[in-house]
Order: sequence, then C-alpha cells, then structure tokens
Amino acid sequence: MTTLAVHLFGRFALRYQELALEGLDARKAQELLCYLLLHRDRPHARESLVGLLWGDYSSALSKKYLRQTLWQLQTVLDASTDADGQQLLMSEPDWLQINPHVHFWLDVAVFEQNYNRLIGIPAQMLDAPSAERLNETVQLYQGDLLEGWYQDWCLYERERLQNMYLSLLDKLVDYYEVQQAYETGLAYAQRLLQYDGARERTHRRLMRLYCLRGDRTAALRQYERCAFALDKELGVRPSARTLALYEQIRADWLKSPDVLPANIAPSPETSSPVMDVLAHLKEFQTTLTDIQRRVQQEINALEHFLMSR
Repeated sequence: MTTLAVHLFGRFALRYQELALEGLDARKAQELLCYLLLHRDRPHARESLVGLLWGDYSSALSKKYLRQTLWQLQTVLDASTDADGQQLLMSEPDWLQINPHVHFWLDVAVFEQNYNRLIGIPAQMLDAPSAERLNETVQLYQGDLLEGWYQDWCLYERERLQNMYLSLLDKLVDYYEVQQAYETGLAYAQRLLQYDGARERTHRRLMRLYCLRGDRTAALRQYERCAFALDKELGVRPSARTLALYEQIRADWLKSPDVLPANIAPSPETSSPVMDVLAHLKEFQTTLTDIQRRVQQEINALEHFLMSR
C-alpha cells in the first residue's frame, strides 16, 4: 500500500498516510527533492547538484549547504518509509538518487506514464476505458508544475509538461467530437484557449463544435474572436484554412462527422490520420473553388457596372 504521496502540479505538497508531512518548509530542501523526483530515472553527482542549487557560492560553502539541506530532507523522509522499510532517498558519498525500489505516489509520474500509453492512439480508436483514463490523466494536472517557482530547470520542465497536457486536451476534443458529445468537447477546447488565446487551431475546433452543435451564430462569433486574438497578440490575420472553415460555416456547408456505433471500432483503413488529412484537404479544395467562383462573379459584375457607365 502506498502511503507517501507527492504533488508537483500546482503547489508542492508532501503527504504521508493522507496527512501533510511537516518539517519540509525550507525552499532549498523542497527544490532538491523536487529536482530528484523529476529526474528520478538516474543518479545525480553531488557536484552537479551543488552547481545547480548553490552555483553562486564558493565550492566549500555550497557543499556545506548541500549537506545541511540533505540532513533536513532525510530527517523528514525518515518518518515515511514504505511497507518494506525502504527509504525514498538513496545517499552515497558522491551521488544522490530517488530509490527506484521504494513505493510512493507521484502525480507527475502517473501523468507521464498515462501520456506515453495514450498519446499514440488516434482519437477515433479510443475505447471507453482509454477515454476514461485520458480524462483521469488530465484531471491530475491541477496547475502548472510547481507554481511560483522560477528556476531555469523548473521552467524547462514546466513547459515540457504543459505541452504534454495540451496534447492530451487536443485528443479529448477530437474524441468528443467523434462521439458527438459537443458540449464536453467545447469545455476542453475552452480550457486549451486559457493557455494560449491565439491558438488558431483551437479556435477552429471551437468553430466546428459550435456549428455541429447547431449554433452557427456562436461559431461565426468564435471566428471574430480568433481574428481579434491573432491581430492583438501576433499582428496577423486568420490563415486560409481558418477562413475556409468560416466560409463553410457561413454557407451552412459543414457536415457532422460520421460516427460509428460505440461498440464498433473503426478500421485503420477507413479511419486513420492520413485519411483524415485527405478528407480535410478535399473539403478545403471544394471551399476554395467556391470562393474563386464567387470572386469571379464579383469581378464580372463590377466590370459590367463600369462598362455600362
């Protein structure tokens, strides 16, 4: 039974037998533990840890700080051995490492494991248990990694995990569109925009979902929000692909995707990323052809007007 739990998403928290583990208030002790947990797959030389955490101090002083911090950390962790009597932290004269044999729960570890299992499965191929696990994985992300910390190593890990989180949200949006659960898909797409208001792909997803839900007005307004965000943040206009989708929606041409019964999985031949891209390209080609036809009609009308004056 796992009794030690560590939370790194959002605010750092350390719990033992479901109670907060006291005594680890020193920031450097927290930083050392969190760094080792995030890089738990290998041992770390003490010299490298000294340079990472106390690089601004002399060699003798920085080594002294490491010894003091390690003592604080071990004092707290000594009370949290697992059922086999294993300690979380393995310490040797020249290196430190998270014990790979100790049993504990780490939100980032569970998140990464599930991500690796699920990210390669196309949304159309997700079964109900996989979709449920995907939802559970997203719920683990209670906030960005170690909110309020701004060390370089932390910023790098924060961006890496945030990108993984956004990829999982994208997959959930795809899944719920296929399942025609448009409200749920909209909720996840809106969560994506909270992280990047100018994420054009997400604006297109919202436009599609609003339209498929039967709310064309909301879909067209989403295009306007997209155009505003792109202009404000990047100084650019919506791409041709976004404009083509806008024209499809305005002309009421957008079709609902074919959805297979819940108990039938699509075959790779009929539902694959390549086939999806081909279908989107054909839709885009049709839309562009119609736009060209309309533009030509407007040109002909204007020329006729000018010649008749």
